[in-house]
Amino acid sequence: MERAQLPTTESAVVAIRDVAVEFGVRMTVTDDIGADQVSRRTSAELFTVFDPDGSLPHEAFVELAGSPSVGVRLLPEGDARITVDGVEFHDVPRDSVPGFLRSVYGGLARTEGRLFPPGQWLIVPLPGDETYRELIVDAGLTPWLARSAR
Repeated sequence: MERAQLPTTESAVVAIRDVAVEFGVRMTVTDDIGADQVSRRTSAELFTVFDPDGSLPHEAFVELAGSPSVGVRLLPEGDARITVDGVEFHDVPRDSVPGFLRSVYGGLARTEGRLFPPGQWLIVPLPGDETYRELIVDAGLTPWLARSAR
């Protein structure tokens, strides 16, 4: 399966909306537009909306209700930060977000525990050879995380 090309934040929001409809999940979107509004632009000049190159940065936060709780922050640089039941995945390419969500809602995501090194990890495989793996910091697993243990 070929990864979708999502050149803009808005195209990624539309792709996430399609996944939400496919799995029957309610979603809300909050948009931040302009260099003075987006989170990574801490050095924007006062009252400056455009970047120095004349572009208008766009960032969005998408919250998907249900179990598991999922939040997706789409950043203007082309990556995303996805939080699944409190577990944060940083620097996920924007093009991988729909596949990531399909894996989570389609039952492919799983937790694995190990004795050495000790800990629990949330593993999200994507189509192809791409897999995201993140340490679960909270000692108590949510019901969804516990249910997806293998």
